[in-house]
Amino acid sequence: MTRGRRYGTDLFLEEDGYTTLAAAVSMLVVLSLLFAIASGIWSMSRSGDVQVAADTTALAGANVVSSYHTTATVLDAVVFSMGLAGLCVTGVGLVGLLIPGANAAASQTIDTGLRMLDARNDFAASASRGLERLEQALPFLVAANATRTCAAQGTSSTAYTGTALAVPLESASDFPALEGEQISTEGLSERAGALDEAADELAAAAERTAEAKEAAWIADCGRDGANMQERARSLSSIAPGQNPDYESSITWDPNVALDRTRAYYSARLAAEAPEGSGAEAAADSAARRAFYRFALERFEDARVVEENGRVTSTVELLPRNTAEVRGTTLYTDAVWPSTYEDAGLTLHYGTGCPGATGARGPVLALSAIDGGGARECPVCRFSVGDVGKTPAASTSIDNGFEYHLREFTLALDEYVAARNHELELERRALEAAEGAGQAFEEALSVLEGKRPRIAPPGRYGTVAFVVAGEAAAPEALDNGFAPAAGVAQRAAISGAVLAPDAATDDSNVLASFFSTFEARAGEGGVAGLVSDVMGLWGSLLSAYGNVAENLSSLTNSLLGGLESMGLGPVARWMGDCVDGAVSALDIEPVDLRSLKPVITDTANVLEHSDVSGITDVQELLRSLPLGSTDPAALLEALGYRVREELAQTTITLVEIPLPGGGSVPLTVRVRDLLGGGVGAG
Repeated sequence: MTRGRRYGTDLFLEEDGYTTLAAAVSMLVVLSLLFAIASGIWSMSRSGDVQVAADTTALAGANVVSSYHTTATVLDAVVFSMGLAGLCVTGVGLVGLLIPGANAAASQTIDTGLRMLDARNDFAASASRGLERLEQALPFLVAANATRTCAAQGTSSTAYTGTALAVPLESASDFPALEGEQISTEGLSERAGALDEAADELAAAAERTAEAKEAAWIADCGRDGANMQERARSLSSIAPGQNPDYESSITWDPNVALDRTRAYYSARLAAEAPEGSGAEAAADSAARRAFYRFALERFEDARVVEENGRVTSTVELLPRNTAEVRGTTLYTDAVWPSTYEDAGLTLHYGTGCPGATGARGPVLALSAIDGGGARECPVCRFSVGDVGKTPAASTSIDNGFEYHLREFTLALDEYVAARNHELELERRALEAAEGAGQAFEEALSVLEGKRPRIAPPGRYGTVAFVVAGEAAAPEALDNGFAPAAGVAQRAAISGAVLAPDAATDDSNVLASFFSTFEARAGEGGVAGLVSDVMGLWGSLLSAYGNVAENLSSLTNSLLGGLESMGLGPVARWMGDCVDGAVSALDIEPVDLRSLKPVITDTANVLEHSDVSGITDVQELLRSLPLGSTDPAALLEALGYRVREELAQTTITLVEIPLPGGGSVPLTVRVRDLLGGGVGAG
């Protein structure tokens, strides 16, 4: 037994002696197979690990392209939505300038809108430069992230060396909103200033017109106590329907007073009768009848008409005393009877005058007495003075209808002059509005057209090249039943492309950005006529994917809020101009789906390569320097020449000014681009 153990035969001995030879051989075979299989499994595992490393490396490179795509979309969305928000706010301000009482707030609103447009211009230029620089460095960033990820997969026994190449190397991106012309705020500001000046003049003129109209209304029916309406009711039998009352000068029209006057004098003329017996009472009645008839004739065709941009009035003042009667047809028209008396040709108030005893003479004018052509009747003593005292009494004190009629007529003359001046300024304001509308349309047209084409390096995918050095088997697998295992240098390639992920309102490339920006920016603050500029911008930013569907309704909502403030004709025209320009804006929708890296057949990526020699995979794999973690060195070994390497950790593209003051910086963090995106603050 001792001798058997010395030669290793004790493995095949039982307590009672030697085992059979067949059993011993079987045991040897099983042990040999067991250790050989374990060694094989370890070898295959090491060989398969390099492919896993290559897949992970390719995905890491594609993830950088995905992050850039998100960054570019966010930047274009910010520029585009900021331009739209600025123009919408400016458009509301332009309309508000033409609304009395809203002018100050409108100026503030326009200022806010123009500052947003200036910020948009600065941001567009800065973002264009930033994206161009990022695209130039993208092949390096792809390689850097891939190299870092590849090296991180190594273990104490296995080290991986590799990187990923962006396919193609050159960019084909197109950012119209970033690279196009700037929105001209200078021209828009100048036109807004001209409109503001014209609107101020128009508002002052409209106020004077309103004051004159109110004065005419007060004389007609707006004053408590005595006025034309009250006097007509008290002094005549005018029908209530012909003697209406109006609570406000806004709903009242000057022609109401003219209709009332015609009805009043018609009623007075029909009801006129002497107020006593005798020739003097009859003469007074004849004088009143003559005056009422004269007034009725004067007002029969009197009108206040506004047409073709001008107001005309045919209303004249009635004479208020004898002197003024002499300047009318009451004095010059031959309507009075006469007789040939012994003392000569005599004028009477009527044929019923007791003093008319002689032969009938011709009809005469009152001027005949003053001119010596006839004499005054000694009985009725009728002359121009009798006719003159009729309006003199009722015009001089406020219990007469003519007192208020004269007040109305004088106020009406002021109203007509003020309204014509207002209409002239309205035409000037319309010209200024047309200029502002044209500037608005020109500014808006900058935003019209195609949306961005994001086609950076790596748009068709990334190809990873990974190698691993020789590896020795663990000591546990080194024994006499199987030869010592070892794995020679090995390599693998892999390809990755970007696939779209379904986008929702809460999950797209803009959702996280705006929520971060909104938290950093705080409330938008009140800016004139638009109370929540940040909310407006947020709505436009959220609608960026298909903004054409939402823009018109949003503009209508903003302009609709001005309706209750009283839109005048010029303001309404300006509102229609803004709404029409926005509604006609042709904007293509944008795909807001997030892009995620997925593994694909390497051939699908390689066929789009713009670098010669990339398809010689074995040669490229052999060129990789084992153990290197320098992406630039690895790229150079693969024959890639990158144009720029980003050493900075953060790039601030621009600071976005806030309506309430302050600003929020918009930055691109390289560490996030290697696995994240763009951030605010």
